[in-house]
Amino acid sequence: MKRITALVLVLLALLAAAGCAANTPAETPAPTQVPTAAPEPTAAPEPTAEPEPEPTAEPAPEPTAEPDYSDRVASADQMTTVEDVVEEGMVPISGEALVDGEYDIQVDCSSSMFRIAECLLTVEDGKMTALMTMGGTAYPYVRLGTALEAAAAEGTAEENYISYVENAEGAHTFTIPVEALDAGIALAAYSKNKEIWYDRTLLFRADSLPMDTFKEGVFHTAETLGLADGSYTVEVALSGGSGRAKVASPAPLTVEGGAACAYIEWGSPNYDYMIVGEEKLLTVNSEGNSVFLVPVAYFDRPLPVLADTTAMSQAHEIEYTLFFDSSTIQPAE
Repeated sequence: MKRITALVLVLLALLAAAGCAANTPAETPAPTQVPTAAPEPTAAPEPTAEPEPEPTAEPAPEPTAEPDYSDRVASADQMTTVEDVVEEGMVPISGEALVDGEYDIQVDCSSSMFRIAECLLTVEDGKMTALMTMGGTAYPYVRLGTALEAAAAEGTAEENYISYVENAEGAHTFTIPVEALDAGIALAAYSKNKEIWYDRTLLFRADSLPMDTFKEGVFHTAETLGLADGSYTVEVALSGGSGRAKVASPAPLTVEGGAACAYIEWGSPNYDYMIVGEEKLLTVNSEGNSVFLVPVAYFDRPLPVLADTTAMSQAHEIEYTLFFDSSTIQPAE
């Protein structure tokens, strides 16, 4: 019985092994790989340009307000009467036209509040400076240029302004450069009482200097014009005073020994004397309009004169200028 059981087990084992072999699939060869052409590279898509962002408009900077210095400058209401010190016909004279030296000179100012008691002009190598002695102490410093420019100047007073210097007599003096005579020079003056700047115009008068102050040829004279002794006529213009006074033009002109004199006939008989330079002249006629024989020191520049009139309640000296035009000189007929 045991042998039969063992045979049965062996038989079952053999059957089982045969079944497993039948279920195992046979190995099949791997399929042959057929080479395929590599795909042609496709062009990379062009990058799409991104639209540039619209620039954001920056707000415009607010304009910076200009500093206002008007509160440091005298207004028209704060100033006295302003006079025009430059006379018609004046021609600027530079330092190159003057002989080196020191000269007392008259200075006119557009304001009577800025009073110059005396002035010394120094000429050296064509450069001019003026030492002005003031008639008061109201102004501690001045500056060339306008009052507004002085008020706007930055820095210390020593850097920007001309301070006064006290002389031996205790008067205030200022030393300033002078660009030209017979030309308006803008000057700002600071008032210590008002604490504001005032506009002034100065005029250094060439006609207040002696003739030998000037180099030869600066002024036209009878000699430089080559006028021979004899009689001529010349156009003459009068300015000054109230503007109503007249003189006859052309005026008779005589030349003798190189010196010229003109017969000046006024438009009225009310002038009893004239002062030209330091010379007092009396009338040369007894009837009709007043006539004077006036020495003509030079032509083509205003010649200052004083004329005394008796037309007012009291005799009164009036300042005038006479302008003799050398281009109009003609021999007398």
